[in-house]
Amino acid sequence: MDGVPEPHAGWTFITNHARVLATIADDQNARIRDIAAHCRLTERAVQKIIADLEASSFLSHTREGRGNVYRITPGKTLRHPVEAEAGLTVASLLAMLAQDEAHRADRRQSADQG
Repeated sequence: MDGVPEPHAGWTFITNHARVLATIADDQNARIRDIAAHCRLTERAVQKIIADLEASSFLSHTREGRGNVYRITPGKTLRHPVEAEAGLTVASLLAMLAQDEAHRADRRQSADQG
């Protein structure tokens, strides 16, 4: 995907912060450009989201060569009061997103075979 991604109109269930975090969970060495393309965001938006996540200790990074290696804090409790009271963590969010992705991949594979 080249250039600025096509903007999305309207609301979604999953925030851009969650999308970026899930993308980093899949590839801790991902470049901002690749994260932006995967999430259909601008590189500037991804930089801001990463800064937000780091400022809130959900994420950290170290510089390795010319790139970054990101480290997610899996035990960090989610920010919304309802989720925090339930003890939901970054790990539980990522597990839910991964499970959904696996389910969708299974459905696509079944459709392709059928």
